[in-house]
Amino acid sequence: MHVQPYLFLDGRCEEALDFYKQAIGAQVEMMMRFKEAPAGQPGEGCGAPSPDKIMHSSFKVGDTTIMASDGMCGGKPEFKGFSLSITAKDDAEAARYFKALSDGGVVQQPLIKTFFSSSFGMAADKFGVNWMVVVAP
Repeated sequence: MHVQPYLFLDGRCEEALDFYKQAIGAQVEMMMRFKEAPAGQPGEGCGAPSPDKIMHSSFKVGDTTIMASDGMCGGKPEFKGFSLSITAKDDAEAARYFKALSDGGVVQQPLIKTFFSSSFGMAADKFGVNWMVVVAP
């Protein structure tokens, strides 16, 4: 059994995919636009204002698959009550990830040394997705 995060980016999915490719080396494995749904099938006319918006995508960050969509494109997405945690191999990698993910976003906890990690920080990226960056002990 797998539990995977699914991000609804409210019209900014393609922009987010490009950002995650650049920021943390994400690899897009699949992307389907609303216009690609077969006529008469689930997904056809799901309410997206543009047929060019992303109905479904999946991308890998390391060994983890994350799914994402433009959803209903209704406005600004809200990501509350969870964070995505990314483990860096060392402090230099943590600093690169943290800087990239927080660019245009909000730093909630600058990278610091803690009792559990040589580098730990929290930020919401420019899409509002909360991230924790940590170096494993």
